[in-house]
Amino acid sequence: MKFVAVREFDDYITAHIIKGRLLEEDIVCHLENEHSSSLRPFRSHLFGGIKLMVPEVQAERAIEL
Repeated sequence: MKFVAVREFDDYITAHIIKGRLLEEDIVCHLENEHSSSLRPFRSHLFGGIKLMVPEVQAERAIEL
C-alpha cells in the first residue's frame, strides 16, 4: 500500500486532531516526522513539518474531509 502526504502541520496538537477525525471516518492514516518535530518544534520546518499520510486510494476522500 502506497502512502501519500495530504497535509503538513507545524504543531502536533492540530495534527492529532485531524488524524483522529480521519480515523473516525475509517481512513487509515499515520503521522510522519511527528517525533522529530515535537522534540525540536522551532526546527520542524527542516523536516518538512508533521506530515499526515494516507493510502493513495483514500487521499481524495481525506482531503475532502
